[in-house]
Amino acid sequence: MEVLWLGHPDCHDVHRVGAKAAHLSRLVASYRIPPGFCVTAAAYAQWAACTGRRHPAWATPALPAGLYNAVASAYRGLATRCGVAAPGVAVRSSAVEEDGATLSFAGQYETCLHVVGVDAVAEAVVRCWTSGRTARALAYRRGQGLSGTGMRRAVLIQQLVLGDAAAVVFSANPVTGSRDEVVINAGWGLGESIVRGTVTPDTYVIRKSDLAVVSRDIAEKRRMTVLAPTGTQEALVPRRLQRVPSIDDDQVVELARLGIALESAMDWPVDIECAYHGRDLYLLQCRPITTLSIL
Repeated sequence: MEVLWLGHPDCHDVHRVGAKAAHLSRLVASYRIPPGFCVTAAAYAQWAACTGRRHPAWATPALPAGLYNAVASAYRGLATRCGVAAPGVAVRSSAVEEDGATLSFAGQYETCLHVVGVDAVAEAVVRCWTSGRTARALAYRRGQGLSGTGMRRAVLIQQLVLGDAAAVVFSANPVTGSRDEVVINAGWGLGESIVRGTVTPDTYVIRKSDLAVVSRDIAEKRRMTVLAPTGTQEALVPRRLQRVPSIDDDQVVELARLGIALESAMDWPVDIECAYHGRDLYLLQCRPITTLSIL
């Protein structure tokens, strides 16, 4: 199939949709996860066969007609679920090798945020696929002992959560390796500023046994990621908020509980991305902490 919805049993299959989408698909019935669908690895193979491998950048800007229609139909279905005519979505790579137990591929492939409209979504899908052929991505693959050919990449498309604050949660301490602690990094706006390292986030270390906060470092958060007319942009945090905690104590505990619960559900220490819209907590990504194996 060219398109699979999160929550469908076939979307639990890493080989069809990649680990990023498969993990969320397994969890969507139990957690608040934005609705979405995945353009499968089989669709990627179909597109690759149509474009050929001769162009050095794989820059063909269009999807084949049948695949374009499948993406358009799914996007209209997502619009119905979201209750808006043209929802803004996040379009992310979900490679078969990505977000595995030992390899994360973090930052190697394209991510497109606040994509609106069928044509823009189709273009973003192609951008995700072509990003796997950049010199940086190919060098990363070679460094991990993987071939530059035969890649299998799906693309995950979800309603974009307009986060007031974002957090990255580790169910084990990624610095010390302690399995008895949860570490939370949090900041204002969308989570890209935390993931890309453009802001120094608030950092909390929580003891798992009793959810006590072992340490708390409220940073001077000068920048955040916000929506732009198309896509996103970096903006200055208002001065009055720069030294204010981006999440409160109840949210710290809620995030720690979520990390512990997901570690139990997935049976491995997790690295998760979350967003708060008001008081509603959304789970955006769930993957293994790959660095623990070397600590």
